[in-house]
Amino acid sequence: MAMTTLERARRVTGGVDTHLDVHVAAVLDDIGGLLGVEPFAASRAGYGQLLQWMNSFGIPARVGVEGTGAYGAGLARYLQAAGVEVIEVDRPNRQARRHHGKSDPADAVEAARAAHNGRVQAVAKSRNGKVEAIRTLVVAKRSARQARIKALNQIRHLSFTGPDELRARLAGLATARLAEQTAALRPRPGAEVVAYATRVALRTLGRRILALDEELAALNELLAELVAAAAPQLLAVHGVGVDTAAALLVAAGDNPERLRSEAAWAHLCGVAPLQASSGKVTRYRLDRGGDRQANQALWRIVMVRMSTDDRTRAYVERRTKEGRSKREIIRILKRYVAREVYRLLSRP
Repeated sequence: MAMTTLERARRVTGGVDTHLDVHVAAVLDDIGGLLGVEPFAASRAGYGQLLQWMNSFGIPARVGVEGTGAYGAGLARYLQAAGVEVIEVDRPNRQARRHHGKSDPADAVEAARAAHNGRVQAVAKSRNGKVEAIRTLVVAKRSARQARIKALNQIRHLSFTGPDELRARLAGLATARLAEQTAALRPRPGAEVVAYATRVALRTLGRRILALDEELAALNELLAELVAAAAPQLLAVHGVGVDTAAALLVAAGDNPERLRSEAAWAHLCGVAPLQASSGKVTRYRLDRGGDRQANQALWRIVMVRMSTDDRTRAYVERRTKEGRSKREIIRILKRYVAREVYRLLSRP
């Protein structure tokens, strides 16, 4: 009995390789020894069984989970709700994969080892609040915007390759008018076959654009409400709009306290310079990693400030006289903006 109590009191580390239907879990002891590997269903009942199985070896100090933003999102939420620290494991150890091959149990063990030895330390996003709601709307909005652009390009192409009468009618129209005009077309079955088919195609695309416009308007309204409720202090920053604030909030997640420091936030946004020194040469290079949507959001803020903010324009002028290129100045300003934004995201 004393041995059982001691085993349950010890700290263990878990790892999970996630898939659509089945998650494979592994458990390591406090010195990295493998205690067990087991598959579980990717369902709420399976999550409970997985946690109960890990608890049978000891107290899970942390669990490394692959794909916390995809197949592992539900498991990560379940474990966090149970008080378990979830570590986000994005990329398997390639050297270990070359030596030991690829299998789900091996990936689960590697995820556990990555969490155990500190190779990965990023706490997973909780995905249980307003920011997760914002993220889902951003996905829908981005999809609608891309579909709208694609439909407009197709209308343009069909208009200048179609019959001369249609080409003359649609030439020079602004985007809004183009969608309205094509949506109002009335194809007549008795007309010449190419003219009829082209009118049907243009009308279909025009009506699709008008429907997408309605979708975008509804999404924008809901996004504005959620962003204002989640981070009104962020919207008050010069150069930050709803879309920009949404991108930054999504990058930070519902639990921005997981970001250990302002430097960690800068690395997440891809604006922290990386050292690339060798021998007697000391230099830094641009970090091309990180969240590209957050990086683009910082770029938009900088562009707005370079056009409308007197302090930023004075800074750009001074740095230009010092010999800095415009690209270098923008990189520096993005780093400054990241520092400013971090103070508004972090929570005690």
